Amino acid sequence: MFRFLTAGESHGKALTVIIDGVPAGLPLDEDCIAADLSRRQGGYGRGGRMKIERDRAEILSGVRHGLTLGSPISLLIPNRDWENWTKVMGVSLAEGEVEPVTRLRPGHADLAGAIKYGQRDVRNILERASARETAVRVAAGAVARRFLWEFGIQVHSHTVAIGGCQARTPGQVDWDAVEASPVRCADDAAEETMMAAIDEAKAAGDTLGGAFDVVATGAPIGLGSHVHWDRRLDGLLAQAVMSINAVKAVEIGSASAAAGLRGSQVHDIIEFHAPVEPRLDVGAHDEETCDAVPPQAADERGWRHATNRAGGIEGGMSNGEPIVVRGVMKPIPTLAKPLPSVDLATGEAVQAHIERSDVCVVPAAGVVAEAMVAIVLAQAMLEKFGGDNMRETLRNYRGYLEEQVGI
Repeated sequence: MFRFLTAGESHGKALTVIIDGVPAGLPLDEDCIAADLSRRQGGYGRGGRMKIERDRAEILSGVRHGLTLGSPISLLIPNRDWENWTKVMGVSLAEGEVEPVTRLRPGHADLAGAIKYGQRDVRNILERASARETAVRVAAGAVARRFLWEFGIQVHSHTVAIGGCQARTPGQVDWDAVEASPVRCADDAAEETMMAAIDEAKAAGDTLGGAFDVVATGAPIGLGSHVHWDRRLDGLLAQAVMSINAVKAVEIGSASAAAGLRGSQVHDIIEFHAPVEPRLDVGAHDEETCDAVPPQAADERGWRHATNRAGGIEGGMSNGEPIVVRGVMKPIPTLAKPLPSVDLATGEAVQAHIERSDVCVVPAAGVVAEAMVAIVLAQAMLEKFGGDNMRETLRNYRGYLEEQVGI
């Protein structure tokens, strides 16, 4: 089972992640991971921290001569800003006084975390609660993405709303255009409106939320299961995306729109085309790079749906259509013009603490969500097909494709 564990604080020395369960023989290098880390740091509305950090993950274990070993993979991302925080965030007892953070921020983990863990200095909470932790999630997701690539599964995201501006989603998203967009939006007209809204919020000392879609293509029928609540793929994806900082709602497919329609207008009609031989060239590579076009998944499995309102999941299992997950974010709770609050130490009314922050992170959150979706799909693929090395996993996958082509 693909699993991971992260550690590190926002202004600590470094962030780390240990990834377990990756089969042996998967091509992997640091450049592959760096591409996604760079994408996470982009997006219109990011703050000054992104000008300081140039995230790059160092592979410390689990890879030899460009191939995974089957043992745990450990990654390290240094915090370049650490040199300015050595006294405040040092491991050893500091010489002299370090001023505690006691002014609570509405909408953040400050109050609940301080009470739960018995802290008098809110920095002991906010450092780990910071979205900086998502950098190592993206690194872990890049490994999962590299694994999925071998099966022709791709994961993308795009921004569908920022503030009150909604984008029109085309039938076929141009992912290259999305990556070139400052807000990672597929709608050129909406892009300009979104950027203007971010500028207005910044001038007002405020922040903006929004929504993003993650689309995974190439997943086979049958990932996840209907037999237990904790094996349902939609539930696993919802939990994974909801765990991202500031995400407050998750939707699979067109769920919100479906709530106001009749069943005849919602459910995807099943179709079957004459069975043909599946493409089994998945997993073939000759020193491929992560930027190369992945092998095509087996599209010729015969089973189809006339529409995809279900977002690629029925009964807790993938149904062969693109998996579509939407995350809805609240505005970031750290404001340049802080809200009224209370001092943790005195109980007096104060203005909330100001910590360096962004104005809008919806475009970057989409990249983080890609990582979380990729991790869940990698877990589901390994649960279904197993294998301690890539040859074994690919052999099992090809055998499954051969079985499901006919009736």
